[in-house]
Amino acid sequence: MSARLDTGDTAPDFTLPDADGNDVSLASHKGRKVIVYFYPAALTPGCTKQACDFTDNLELLAEAGYDVIGVSPDKPEKLAKFRDKESLKVTLVGDPSKETLTAYGAFGEKKLYGKTVTGVIRSTIVVDEEGKVERAFYNVKATGHVAKIIKDLGI
Repeated sequence: MSARLDTGDTAPDFTLPDADGNDVSLASHKGRKVIVYFYPAALTPGCTKQACDFTDNLELLAEAGYDVIGVSPDKPEKLAKFRDKESLKVTLVGDPSKETLTAYGAFGEKKLYGKTVTGVIRSTIVVDEEGKVERAFYNVKATGHVAKIIKDLGI
């Protein structure tokens, strides 16, 4: 398991395929703030709730200067199915190798139903215009998390 990121750390750059197979990189968002959120799997109830919450608030976040990128270990084909089924507007990228998840401290041991398992740790990292970590949230809940971020960021 990699170390978690803290405020002021440089956010690791990444280039990952989106739902259409196009490369999306953190570097291409330089000059804008980016909310990078990590979720376990497309087409599951909690992840669907979270992705829909981000989609519902995308305009509000964009007006406040934030782009949103959702990262999971899913392949682009599954992400496309997820996007189309739920009418998602948020950018979804796949990290099957889990390199980016690990670099962000969003993959490792976690508790699931009282057992210790290795997997995706639901996390959200807010990156500033210069590529530095503005806020880091780990072990977040799918429900209500987007509202909490909006409140914490003063939007």
